[in-house]
Amino acid sequence: MIAFWRTQHGIGILLIVLTTLAFAGLDTATKHATTLAPVLMLLWFRYLFQATVTFALRFPMQGRQLLSTPNPRFQALRGVLLLITSACSFFGLQYLPVGEFTAMVMLTPLVAIVFAAWALKNPVSTSRWILMAIGFVGVLLVIRPGGKVFSWALLFPALLVTTYAWFQVLTSRLSGEENPYTTHFYTGLVGTLIMTPIVVFSWNTSALLAHWPWFVLVGFLGTFGHLMLIRAYMCASAPVLTPYLYTQIAFATGLGWLVFNHAPDTWAWVGISIIAICGVGNSLITAQAAAKQG
Repeated sequence: MIAFWRTQHGIGILLIVLTTLAFAGLDTATKHATTLAPVLMLLWFRYLFQATVTFALRFPMQGRQLLSTPNPRFQALRGVLLLITSACSFFGLQYLPVGEFTAMVMLTPLVAIVFAAWALKNPVSTSRWILMAIGFVGVLLVIRPGGKVFSWALLFPALLVTTYAWFQVLTSRLSGEENPYTTHFYTGLVGTLIMTPIVVFSWNTSALLAHWPWFVLVGFLGTFGHLMLIRAYMCASAPVLTPYLYTQIAFATGLGWLVFNHAPDTWAWVGISIIAICGVGNSLITAQAAAKQG
């Protein structure tokens, strides 16, 4: 058993679990930090941190190759999509619990398959359509009228799932043509360039000076999570790793309970479980398809 965790697959799984822990921590830290500082400042710093740290770590090794991309327009579009995704997360977490918010976002891989079927002409099996329908039922149980999260703020995770799904489709399209660290750098750079003129309208120097550790924590967790994601997929394939992405729901729910003393109610737990099961089922279908092709 110990030997397995020293293999490439074992290391990849450990890295993907570390990624989900970082992302759950990012959402939890963001939810608290938005009570201390303007959301736009936090969003700007998150991307500035990613661009700066990625450049500092990778330029000495890659040199100008870090900046070389055959798809500058796609890189820019990818950066915009992730920035919108992050903005929906930062604003949505002001109003919604971390665990339920994360569970709804975990529908993204299923939605991405539908978008890929339309944009990239990838066929979608009947079983995937069924999983998506069941997963949507799970979301309805989480957001049902009268529940703890039913409000206008549900527009944020709805938009997030849409933009993040397109982000995943575009990432898949670029994966064979781009260095992952180049893509990671341009994602941070695009977000920084867009947010710099916008953040001026909500700039608060006193908040930055008083709460700078939270700015650094948000920037670090976002950057670290995406770097670990890159490393994980360098070690193992998507069919092996994807089921473990759903550990983020458990981490987010646990952190939401520890930090904010919030636990989902019974029906929300049922909905969260359905979403997770559908996501893992979709991953198993992908793994089987990859095994047949191999």
